[in-house]
Amino acid sequence: MNFELLGRINKELSITGSVFYEAILAVSERVNRKVQIIRLHWHASMILQQMEHLTGEIGQQIVDQVSRRFLSRNQPDSGLSTLDATLSHATARVHELKQSLVQVDAQIRELKLEAIHEDLLSLQQDLSLRAAGIERLTITRGAAAVGQPIRALPRSSSVHLATVLRGPFLLAPADDLVFRHDDIVVLIGAQSELDQVTAWFTSQSPIKTPAAISI
Repeated sequence: MNFELLGRINKELSITGSVFYEAILAVSERVNRKVQIIRLHWHASMILQQMEHLTGEIGQQIVDQVSRRFLSRNQPDSGLSTLDATLSHATARVHELKQSLVQVDAQIRELKLEAIHEDLLSLQQDLSLRAAGIERLTITRGAAAVGQPIRALPRSSSVHLATVLRGPFLLAPADDLVFRHDDIVVLIGAQSELDQVTAWFTSQSPIKTPAAISI
């Protein structure tokens, strides 16, 4: 009996230790990702400073060259060829710096997308534990929602409209905002009620709800 009890305790401690280790590992990955993002932002800032310094030097050289031309109009300007070469070199260098900046920006976006993906997974798990969910829907042409204001959304005790995406715009869910086809709506709420409300955005057939729809 004692051996059985010790075995169970050992198993519980092993499971608890594994969960603790996974939690530590997850936190470490988050911290490491944030450190990488900070470093990349610092790198991008340094690149921008180099570009500003380079353009400032070129601007100063152009000003000096123009000043000399005004002071010595009858003398041949031997510095034009040198200035042209400097401008060509500066242009190539600025192009290289811009390419580096684009690469750094892409790395930052990738790290941020990884962080957002983890947050969304955590949110989805939290909602699933509560029989809830989040839906991203595209309003179809001819759906009941087309031409209707947000206040006409079928009443529900738990479903909430988080946002409306229209082209490049993120629209606040104001009561007087009118739905259009191809709008993207983000809903959050109890899964059973989400299934009912979804039809209002994707089907031409009116849905049945116990409460009246206010127009």
